[in-house]
Amino acid sequence: MNASPADQRRLLEVADLDARIDRADTARKNPAQAARVNELLAKRQELSQELATRLGARDDLRAELARIESDVAVVDARRTRDSERLATSTNSKEAQGLESELASLARRKSDLEDAELDIMDRLEQADVAVGEQEAVIAETNAEGSRLSAEGKQAVADATAAFEQATRDRAAVAGAVPADLLAQYERIAKRTTGAALLRARTCEACRMVLAGTDLQTLRQAPDDLVVMCPECGAILVRTEESGL
Repeated sequence: MNASPADQRRLLEVADLDARIDRADTARKNPAQAARVNELLAKRQELSQELATRLGARDDLRAELARIESDVAVVDARRTRDSERLATSTNSKEAQGLESELASLARRKSDLEDAELDIMDRLEQADVAVGEQEAVIAETNAEGSRLSAEGKQAVADATAAFEQATRDRAAVAGAVPADLLAQYERIAKRTTGAALLRARTCEACRMVLAGTDLQTLRQAPDDLVVMCPECGAILVRTEESGL
């Protein structure tokens, strides 16, 4: 196939725009923030499960504390009742029984108060554990929100770049002869469609051409469309080619 050197050079613009379109398409479909956002979603689920465990433990302690406080109230009520009965009792046997019960109630209250102090200490620790977990979740949510916003902006920017490059590509490709463009697009389905030959190196595959291949290119007319013997891309020859 033959095409003017100017038309062949236009293929470099088309190839550059195709690369920009591919990059923008990849960026809008898979923004750089997406992987980290997915990690944070999984992390937040784990953190939420741990928070639920800590909240459950704290609720159990609160329930236990409420039960002890209720028991203390019952003991206090019985001690008040027994003390009033003892104060008015004239029966020595009854008085003895009341004194024995009051002593037993005093021990019971002491045990309950010890248990109450222990539960209150553990409840304080549970409150701290819940607060720490909530703080970690808040940090995770904040990072996720920030990255999500950045990701949305990145998608919007990539979409704009994709649309602009697509318009530019249509304009440039419209100036390329149909048969040359068709050949370029066939090649572009499997490799870079066209690349500059610079300093005897194909810029598509970065391979330095062998001496025999370079000799063939030197003898080829300027308007002959030639391909890289290594990757098959259309080689665009210029004064930089080193021929």
